[in-house]
Amino acid sequence: MTTLTKRILVAESRDMDFSDDDLAQYELINGELVRKSSPAPKHQIISGNLFREIDKIMREKNLGIVYAPVDVFFNDYNLVQPDVLFITTARRDIITNDGVAGAPHLAVDIISPLSVVRDRVDKLKLYERFGVKEYWLIDAQNASAEIYLNTPNGYEIFSAATLDGKIASSVLNEFSIELKMLFS
Repeated sequence: MTTLTKRILVAESRDMDFSDDDLAQYELINGELVRKSSPAPKHQIISGNLFREIDKIMREKNLGIVYAPVDVFFNDYNLVQPDVLFITTARRDIITNDGVAGAPHLAVDIISPLSVVRDRVDKLKLYERFGVKEYWLIDAQNASAEIYLNTPNGYEIFSAATLDGKIASSVLNEFSIELKMLFS
């Protein structure tokens, strides 16, 4: 016997009441509400360092806008919050008062021990399906990073590094950064 579960709509998820002591953030992936734990200090250091470096080049070259984090709506059943994301100047029209309505050029998720499957499998497939050009996975625990580029054949690894290496982006105007800068 198969039990059917009702998928939740983005509009329904935004109207849900959570207890006052529930400080978690939630994402909606394929209609399923997914609870995110609060970011650890190491996660916040990585996120802050990456945001500052990307924001600096965005401002210098007027390439677009960077957020950390903000709601991204793909359709009625998918609402995610990448840790850092970038939208080109030409696509600023997808920015609304409620968040981003469509695929950013770049989405970054910093993996925690509790988010490995969600980030490496669920969100990777979601970003690929909805046309996020570049997806960065930064593994805080293992001090490594992978950059996936969306090609006609799906996501392919564009750049990868461990703590002593450097990662590079194709959508951020040849931006690259030493991984140790993110972790310090």
